Amino acid sequence: MAEASLTEQEKLAWLALLLAPVGPVTRNALLAECPDPQQLLRTPPAQARDKFRAYARAPDWPTAEAHLSWLQQHAIHLIPITDTAAYPTLLHRLTDAPSALFIHGNPDLLHLPQLAVVGSRHASQSGFATAQRFCAHLAQHGMAITSGMALGIDTAAHQGALSVQGHTIAVAGTGLDRVYPARNHQLAHQIVQQGALISEYLPGTKPLRHHFPRRNRVIAGLSLGVLVVEAALKSGSLITARLANELGREVFAIPGSIHNPLARGCHRLIRQGAKLVETAEHIIEELGAALSELSLSLEQPPPSTEPGTTALTDEHQALLDAMGFDPVSADQLVQRTGMSAAEVSSVLLLLELQSQVSSALGGLFLRTPA
Repeated sequence: MAEASLTEQEKLAWLALLLAPVGPVTRNALLAECPDPQQLLRTPPAQARDKFRAYARAPDWPTAEAHLSWLQQHAIHLIPITDTAAYPTLLHRLTDAPSALFIHGNPDLLHLPQLAVVGSRHASQSGFATAQRFCAHLAQHGMAITSGMALGIDTAAHQGALSVQGHTIAVAGTGLDRVYPARNHQLAHQIVQQGALISEYLPGTKPLRHHFPRRNRVIAGLSLGVLVVEAALKSGSLITARLANELGREVFAIPGSIHNPLARGCHRLIRQGAKLVETAEHIIEELGAALSELSLSLEQPPPSTEPGTTALTDEHQALLDAMGFDPVSADQLVQRTGMSAAEVSSVLLLLELQSQVSSALGGLFLRTPA
């Protein structure tokens, strides 16, 4: 879903609006009244508070121009909340959704089914390996792995997806001109090449403590569910899980030894109703209904014409036709259909959940006999 083409003047107006001294709830309420940031700054609606009116009389154009120059130099996408085709559908449902997103990488990946994977920054070797293994499997099945690029479990989650040429999305708690933590600089570069690095923060924003709970709400908001791999009782990962639960998203937790302090957060989540998972397949099975709902909301397929059958979009049917009845790789399907790798991965996952496609050895896929 390509973003709408903003003119340079429109981008400048958005950047100036994002510099206004108001939060996303207030800003989004103003945008609901007047979705054009240029007009909003020229003529604030009646509900605008004095602080916004004072800023609108003299917007910070010099800083906005400097930010625009940086976005242009580094090929950063700007997707405003008013661009309903490009802005992620699930994230839009947040009451305090970011007014705009900055994206370095492929913005289309934001529309793939996503699983948030979070956990301790001080992960055990076993926890790190488990996160990598789960995320590699899920990425091979078409899910995008979303996390916060912190040390520990976040890093393992991104690496697991990257290791199988899957898609991963990192949500930053800083501006995109900074990598935090700095030791993940190479990982950030890989994510940009193979996925997307996103932030709601303007360039130059430092890694302040209060930014990370806000970052966590975006991670939860983008995803169909959250998997917690290892977490202490006071872990920030539990905040992400709580936010996901409040949004009606699935919460998964991997149990561990009762003697491991990094398992206690997961055990608490399980006692509170999170789903205990032992394999990545458990997650795919649990998310089946949510994935179908997301597919309907994004693609709006026609209703089934026969009782008991599942309607296929033209895109789904074209991919099935291109498969034939021999094992085939995702790359081969990209060549045969002309679809993007992200589109092929997403459709394959949905077809597998409908039992019309099964995975075979060597990362191949096989059409299920009727």
